[in-house]
Amino acid sequence: MADLRVEELSASTIVAVNNLSLKPGQERFVVPESYAIAATVVNPATTWQRVILDGDEVVGFVSAGFDPEAPVEHFRSVLWRINVDADDQGRGVGRFAVEKLVEQARTHGFDCLDVIYEAGEGGPEAFFTRVGFTPVGETEYGEVIAEIRF
Repeated sequence: MADLRVEELSASTIVAVNNLSLKPGQERFVVPESYAIAATVVNPATTWQRVILDGDEVVGFVSAGFDPEAPVEHFRSVLWRINVDADDQGRGVGRFAVEKLVEQARTHGFDCLDVIYEAGEGGPEAFFTRVGFTPVGETEYGEVIAEIRF
């Protein structure tokens, strides 16, 4: 784990990202309805997509958006997706990714980072709580809106 680093998503890493595995039951939490709808209006110029590498191995992926003009407030500084390979979950990869994402949000002038997720057994709520997100509301679809303030 000492060799964790973040790199831009590229043609050489996208296949590995697409092959990241999930633990049984996690697939239902990958894309909340709000994100699926928002994805149709995401601005590529404000999207931040990175892979997490341990040495030369892709062990995770993080996608975020930093758009101060986004029409929905909780989409202005937002963690869109974080995936850590099933074999690497619980080793600090996700925490590392969120720390790098918070640094990036600060660089863009934001003082908080939002995430939207579906609550449920086996879902990401425990992870988001452990890394510092606090629930602040719900979407119209009943998903949790949580934020980290810094």
